Amino acid sequence: MATTLKDYVDQAKRVVVFTGAGISTESGIPDFRSPGGLWTQNKPIYFQDFMASEAMRIEAWQRKFNMDDTFTNAEPNAGHMAIARLVQSGKVTSVITQNIDNLHQDSGIPDDRIVELHGNTTYAKCLDCGRRHEIEFVRAGFEEDGVPPPCSKCNGILKTATISFGQSMPEEEMLRAEAATLECDLFIAIGSSLVVYPAAGFPIIAKQNGARLVILNREETELDEIADLVLNTEAGPTLSALLPHN
Repeated sequence: MATTLKDYVDQAKRVVVFTGAGISTESGIPDFRSPGGLWTQNKPIYFQDFMASEAMRIEAWQRKFNMDDTFTNAEPNAGHMAIARLVQSGKVTSVITQNIDNLHQDSGIPDDRIVELHGNTTYAKCLDCGRRHEIEFVRAGFEEDGVPPPCSKCNGILKTATISFGQSMPEEEMLRAEAATLECDLFIAIGSSLVVYPAAGFPIIAKQNGARLVILNREETELDEIADLVLNTEAGPTLSALLPHN
């Protein structure tokens, strides 16, 4: 009977990997909830406040630019690269992530294998027409005028392509995540506190649908009691050990 993560991965046919901030802290990106995390330094700006107040939009973009050095200098770590190898091998069918840092894409995983539940902070989108804008465009306008520029197509409001508090979850991504979860026979939750819903509901859905559930997180989670295996270890070394050594 399987007792290790490698046993479970070897026996599985369709693995879904679910990642939270804990995998990216190993790349130097601070998480949001821990002591010293981003939310202990700044209260989140709610979506309705962002929409209603130019001052809040200015504040949100200023915070974004202040964090940019941290995000733009970060590179995929051993955990990201191990997941990419498992995707490439065909073992992992989908990567569902709560992260907004683009590191899964940077590791070489194709876009169609990644489901970003909370969006992506490396570019902006118009909230009216949906046109994508690069961060450099917004920053140049912000530094010139002191306010974020409008959409170049429709003059709508630009926002990082992330999901803020009070903003609706992306319907297409939620449906993709649910479909992948229901099709898997092994669900591995990595680096997530598993307290943010509806995202944290996917491990429960997988388990209820008959899949094995593995939780890899440095600290305990509320879902440990339903998991088949819990590993309180670092993601990078643990996932790297799953790969064949040439």
